[in-house]
Amino acid sequence: MLDYQPRPDLLADRVILVTGAAEGIGAAVARGCARHGATVILSGLSEARLEAVYDAIETAGHPQPASLPLDLEQADEALYLGVASTLGDEFGRLDGLVHCASFAPFLSRIDDYDAREWERVLRINLTAPFLLTQACLPLLRAADEAAVIFTADRVGRRGLAYWGAYAAAKFGIEGLMQTLAEETRDSSRIRVNSLDPGILRTAQRRQLYPGEDASQWPAPASAVPAYLWLLGPDAAGVTGQALSASGPRPTAVAGP
Repeated sequence: MLDYQPRPDLLADRVILVTGAAEGIGAAVARGCARHGATVILSGLSEARLEAVYDAIETAGHPQPASLPLDLEQADEALYLGVASTLGDEFGRLDGLVHCASFAPFLSRIDDYDAREWERVLRINLTAPFLLTQACLPLLRAADEAAVIFTADRVGRRGLAYWGAYAAAKFGIEGLMQTLAEETRDSSRIRVNSLDPGILRTAQRRQLYPGEDASQWPAPASAVPAYLWLLGPDAAGVTGQALSASGPRPTAVAGP
């Protein structure tokens, strides 16, 4: 999917919410969506960093974005419903929801994992995407064609030592994706997939592997074509798939 060449107006007139948009993969995806015509709702924890992405999009002359600071650890169901209500009032619909927010504070043996940290990691990486997606489903159903993308990770498809709660959460994301895809396949125009962007040069990677030569990994922008493909009409019929950015593009997916 990395060789995908999106047309300039691929996402014109679409409204797309990107979490984790303040940095890394989320920021790259947000800028890519805006570059191809989307009105992007930037969500993240740091309002200052969101402003930097906002300004970059606006300076480039792309559609004016919107900023949505959101603390995924503290937000509850009522807050997410309020977010969806605000989006409905402002935009009337939602054409894409891209979950890029990620939190992996450390690597640790299961023997040593602190229970409170376990809950925190699952809250941010699994429960928050569930609650936000659930709240936004009515808006996604109102769109002519909508896409939900859960950012996956290789450790959520084959467990690796020391990844603890983060790996468990990412395994859960795959189950959430498959379940929602089955529930929406025949009752809506929503496509639901997960995408593993691969190992990229991100702040999270540097934090977990401080002694590693980060220059060996691609920049987050390298994965953007795969996200654009899944968000746009060229991925029509593709749903319920656990995809990798470096993998081939399926043409369509039949029901069970």
